[in-house]
Amino acid sequence: MIELEGLPELVDPVLIAAFEGWNDAGEASSGVIAHLESAWKAEPLVALDPDDYYDFQVTRPVVEMTDGLAQSIVWPTTRLLRARPPGVERDVVLLRGIEPNMRWRSFCDDIIYVCRELGIELAVMLGALLNDSPHTRPVPILGGATTEGLARSTGLELSRYEGPTGIVGVLQHAFGKAGLDAISLWASVPHYVAQPPNPKATLALLRRLEDVLEIPMPLGDLDEEARAWERGVDELASQDSEVAEYVKELEERKDAAELPEASGDAIAAEFERYLRRRDRDTDS
Repeated sequence: MIELEGLPELVDPVLIAAFEGWNDAGEASSGVIAHLESAWKAEPLVALDPDDYYDFQVTRPVVEMTDGLAQSIVWPTTRLLRARPPGVERDVVLLRGIEPNMRWRSFCDDIIYVCRELGIELAVMLGALLNDSPHTRPVPILGGATTEGLARSTGLELSRYEGPTGIVGVLQHAFGKAGLDAISLWASVPHYVAQPPNPKATLALLRRLEDVLEIPMPLGDLDEEARAWERGVDELASQDSEVAEYVKELEERKDAAELPEASGDAIAAEFERYLRRRDRDTDS
């Protein structure tokens, strides 16, 4: 069991977690944690012992260089950091990890143990998957929750996926068995442009995270980066007639499937988000 000493007392903390690897298409979900860690100036809390969970021939340590000299070895691991968003009366714990190579159940036990010690009762797991979504349309965000009531209260569109899962799915299940609330948010990344980064998917996860937690998320330059990314993919697609035709087919399929959502709840949710941001900008 992981040893914890000198942990601070947190105020109504919530966990936001993402893992590099199988759960992280386009590095969209790990990009959220990296963005928040920087924007909120998060401070380290604790790290899991990498010897327990990583095969270093599969997930190799990295040499950091300074002035051309080997300075240190960075071992693959999972770290938890503390942040206090400006103007928010609660703490956020960011979990920045790499999907473990072994002992997943013990890994989940360690994470839950740390969360209990920190007083965390709600976790939001982030993931990103490859899908046949066109890059020109809003990024679909699917979700999961440990209870139906939690799903309803957060307005999640639940995934009906059955099949192989990663550490995000396993950890959410472990939270539920431990009696803790957990939500997962999954961004759909176009499979034909899977290489990272994908700022549009990262931005979509941040906006959905803001809705679920009712905590203002710092977007920084992500809006412009997302637009630039989409323009770049447009240009690449236009250079290949088969790709352009395929994207057009995906757009038509997507538009036909989501036409009924163009009114009602979808428009209301977007308008409420706009009003919240306008009020915050006015107050500041």
